[in-house]
Amino acid sequence: MTNNSDPYEQTNQPNTESLNVAQLLGEGEAMFIDHNLYFGHGTDSAWDEAVSILSYVLAFPPNADRSLLTSIVTGQQLEQIRSLFRRRVDERIPAPYITGEAWFCGLPFMVDQRVLIPRSPIARLITNYFEPWLQSNPKRILDLCAGGGCIGISCAYGFDEAEVVLSDISADAIAVANINIDNHKLGKRVVAIQSDLFEGLKGRDFDLIISNPPYVDQADLDNMPEEFRHEPELALASGCDGLDFTRRLLQQAHEYLSEDGLLIVEVGNSSEALERAFPAVPFMWFEFAEGDSGVFMLTQVQLAEHREMFA
Repeated sequence: MTNNSDPYEQTNQPNTESLNVAQLLGEGEAMFIDHNLYFGHGTDSAWDEAVSILSYVLAFPPNADRSLLTSIVTGQQLEQIRSLFRRRVDERIPAPYITGEAWFCGLPFMVDQRVLIPRSPIARLITNYFEPWLQSNPKRILDLCAGGGCIGISCAYGFDEAEVVLSDISADAIAVANINIDNHKLGKRVVAIQSDLFEGLKGRDFDLIISNPPYVDQADLDNMPEEFRHEPELALASGCDGLDFTRRLLQQAHEYLSEDGLLIVEVGNSSEALERAFPAVPFMWFEFAEGDSGVFMLTQVQLAEHREMFA
């Protein structure tokens, strides 16, 4: 007789198993691989995804000692971990939305389905203090389309005298950003402002504007793995070619940058469409050792010189 039941299906029988951390991680890894999950929201493998969920339940610190792999998991912990493993599979929900926490630039951030899960390669630029492109430490920084505020808050750690504005059109995102500002105790230097592009920022200028805006084109949006359906579409979709927001940003950014200011923007897979749309614009594309791409830089002078092209 053929058994078509899921081997990972939970039962109502009392759990008397005795498993250690390594065994349970192996179980989670196999479960995620068998169900063909997508990884890319802060982790890139089934093992790492299982680690993040198990570490959340067991309250393990980041980079926990490997000796913990032999620790025995209690029955209650085992039930909770397996329940979350099952939720990851059944709902195709990324692990950070399950745990309520994501890491960026080595810092923890509260996340939920009101904001994107941070994963931008801009983190590499922040940890290198944007060298050698910044002429001096920025005094005023704008994180535009900030979501939960991970980019701007990370910049506040890197430049401890800078004032940082986190801006987003979404009131829900601003609420999450304010939670992260409070969690990092940065309320004296970091402020969150709800704004559609620069509408709520009139009269301000910045030495550095960083943006991870919506840039997913319609074709990519239609074919994204199910995990992306849990993220706010407002933060992903940007028209047929993925550039609706970026065009508006390029039109106006020069007015909000200081004379030596820099604009750094992630456009991901829409980079080719951007080059086709503005072939005369000297976009400087960053190269990352990890192979990530799709992040460009323009100076205030370059933006002003080409503003008629963006109109």
